[in-house]
Amino acid sequence: MSTVIKASELLLSYDKVLVISHTSPDGDTLGSASALIKGLNFLGKKTAFLCADPIGKKFSYLFEDLNLTEYDESFHVVTVDIADPKLMGKLCDEYKDKVELAIDHHATHVPFGKVEWVNPNAAANCEMIFELLSEMNVLIDKSTATKLYTGIATDTGCFKFMNTTADTHIIAANLIALGADFGFVNKLMFETKSRACLETERKVLSDMKFYGGGKIASVEIPLSLLKETGAEEGEVESITAIPRTIEGVLLGITLKEKEGSEEGKTIWKASVRATEPCDASVICKKFGGGGHKGAAGCTLGENLEIGREELIKVCTEYLKEINEL
Repeated sequence: MSTVIKASELLLSYDKVLVISHTSPDGDTLGSASALIKGLNFLGKKTAFLCADPIGKKFSYLFEDLNLTEYDESFHVVTVDIADPKLMGKLCDEYKDKVELAIDHHATHVPFGKVEWVNPNAAANCEMIFELLSEMNVLIDKSTATKLYTGIATDTGCFKFMNTTADTHIIAANLIALGADFGFVNKLMFETKSRACLETERKVLSDMKFYGGGKIASVEIPLSLLKETGAEEGEVESITAIPRTIEGVLLGITLKEKEGSEEGKTIWKASVRATEPCDASVICKKFGGGGHKGAAGCTLGENLEIGREELIKVCTEYLKEINEL
């Protein structure tokens, strides 16, 4: 029995389902969660949703038509686009041992669900949700198609990233045929920025640092800057793609300060974007993180200077190992 069939049979047997997305939620984890919930609602299932971090305003449309109820212990727990239980954030301790089905597309996936469906060949987790809903004979209406298209478009950089495959385009075409509002999604995700976001971007890029003869570019987003400009954390996610776009840069690094688990303390996380022949997941794995070849992330700790120095050292050594330095 294939894993998608097993996942389908499990979900069809559940009456109540809690879906959990990862921290710092992006379009793929939220598109996956909202589309799965919409499909379960179509089947008459009771559904609930949890994420340790707030959902950005630009993703609010994904949840507008869902029928969500309050979670209780009788709900079956499903995670989407979560490569490691730690990525549940503050929800991890409570839910990591309760996950009955984990649906993910990361090659660096750490098993934690009772049933695991992991497909690292999928460019976006929403590709898998599309397959799952089809297997469950769920009606994919315009709203559901738009949710799924959101995840695919954002996780492939509007089909520009190296993870994009022929299947990605085929599934996206099917979603458009089903009514996905791709024009709305593309404009909102790739062509719309608030003034606060633009001001944050301007300040961040003015302090960009280069290493390894210009093959490594790094920017930093402290919480103090977000408070100064009024930008939301979610809306400045687009900054992570910029360092890699500079000519000659093979590794683009974005260091982001986030609230820590202890009150008054913060931690720094790194988002690494790579250009061929580099593999961002190899670098982040050395810090206990993971992801994809083109995009990965990890936690560096509380001290920015120490974390930055260690990460740049690893990146430099890696470029030497692959004969790029």
